[in-house]
Amino acid sequence: MQDEVDELVEAWARERPDLDFDAVAVFSRISRLARHLDLARRQAFTEHGIETWEFDVLAALRRAGAPYELSPGRLLRETLVTSGTMTNRVDRLAARGLVERYPDPDDRRGVIVRLTAEGKTAVDGAFTALLRAEQGLLADLPPAERHQLADLLRRLLAPFA
Repeated sequence: MQDEVDELVEAWARERPDLDFDAVAVFSRISRLARHLDLARRQAFTEHGIETWEFDVLAALRRAGAPYELSPGRLLRETLVTSGTMTNRVDRLAARGLVERYPDPDDRRGVIVRLTAEGKTAVDGAFTALLRAEQGLLADLPPAERHQLADLLRRLLAPFA
């Protein structure tokens, strides 16, 4: 079974037989898959009335477990955004009633961000829709190949961790 990446690699190999195209074969496919995944994510989140950045914050709070709360500093580490960006995001989520802030009992200057019931409903629905979409993207791979692919991608990403 050939795809458009095979055609791309064949064309380059014909024009530049002096080069190794293994990386192109891998990363061109990852790039194309990332586009499909991005579309699936946006659709899953839109169905539940949230944007991708909102999902990132809400999901970090949800993964924290009950009572679904984190300090802004911990949210920064979980979502890899700047302090100013996180402040803006929390403000916007609070305005929508998806999170609430309250004083940090351990630090008089600090606050804690907590997921509201509405936020929990939104993130749970979006995450369920996302999993369905992602499972659809993997539907043609048997479980053993899914595990193999996950292992290979883990190894590929390890230097960036």
